[in-house]
Amino acid sequence: MKINKRMFLTLALGAVLVGCGGAQQANTNAQTEDTKVLVKTEAATTQTVAQTEVFTANIEPYKKNYITPAVQGVRIDRILVDVGDRVRKGQLLVEMDPTNYNQQKVNLQNAKDTYERTRKVFEVGGVSQQQLDQAHNNLTLQQEVIANLEKNIKLLSPINGVVTARNDEAGNLFSNQPILQVMQINPLKVTVSISEQFYTAVKLGTPVKIGVDIFPGEEFDGKVTLIYPAMDPATRTFTVEVTIPNTNERLRPGMFSRSTFNMGNRESVMISDVAVARQVGTAERYAFVEKDGVAERRVVRLGRQVGNKIEVLDGIEAGEMVIVTGMSKLEQGTPVEVQK
Repeated sequence: MKINKRMFLTLALGAVLVGCGGAQQANTNAQTEDTKVLVKTEAATTQTVAQTEVFTANIEPYKKNYITPAVQGVRIDRILVDVGDRVRKGQLLVEMDPTNYNQQKVNLQNAKDTYERTRKVFEVGGVSQQQLDQAHNNLTLQQEVIANLEKNIKLLSPINGVVTARNDEAGNLFSNQPILQVMQINPLKVTVSISEQFYTAVKLGTPVKIGVDIFPGEEFDGKVTLIYPAMDPATRTFTVEVTIPNTNERLRPGMFSRSTFNMGNRESVMISDVAVARQVGTAERYAFVEKDGVAERRVVRLGRQVGNKIEVLDGIEAGEMVIVTGMSKLEQGTPVEVQK
């Protein structure tokens, strides 16, 4: 069979085109393989995570009292203690000028004598019931005056504690500034404001760990002893008092503290912290999940850090394969090859 020149050229050209097409397809496949990013993955796991919350507050004395008389303008006769002195409940701390007190004692004695004379005369019918009642009322009034003056002439400590301030000297006239300040420093307390979402988690007796900067790495045990019944509508918080035993008195009022509350446990999805990246210029956090040979970009909401793992509150499910290397080369849909 004769093949003319034209037909021969056509057949040759077709063969060349078929050859080129096959080579191009092979080259495309090779390029696809070359563009896959080599990555490592780890499965997202579940773990029980303690829901701890930390609140800052200043340490306060358990009780604080100001030693002061009720009446101004009275001269201070003696101050029997100084700053740093330990005092007992009921101990005499300050004596005020007794001049008025002594005068009122004379008046009290006169009132007693008058009542006794009136009572005897009343018994023999010499005075009326009204006169006897009047003498008795005068005696009662003088007794109350003396009792009040005794409280304001001899100033006693209402608590066991330490004198932490002395603002006056003997001989001065008392004005409106407390003469002394006494604090109870064993135990101590902290007062913290907690978000209303934790109201049901905090109970009386809830243990609290207290840390202070002056003792790094050390924790002191405390417990919740008072929960205020009302919430602050402006901040949506409620107030809690935590009592801290301070037998060795290493802690002092005024120290800055961090109170750690355990709000319970929950089962959470955990991934390696190296798998999480931050979107530049935003607070957005994201990670990549390998699925069917490609990288899926997931925006994640994070919780607590536990060792080298981080809690994922939203964005990744347990069991999904999270990419932990090569993330800088990935975008949504990038083909990946998992390194065995």
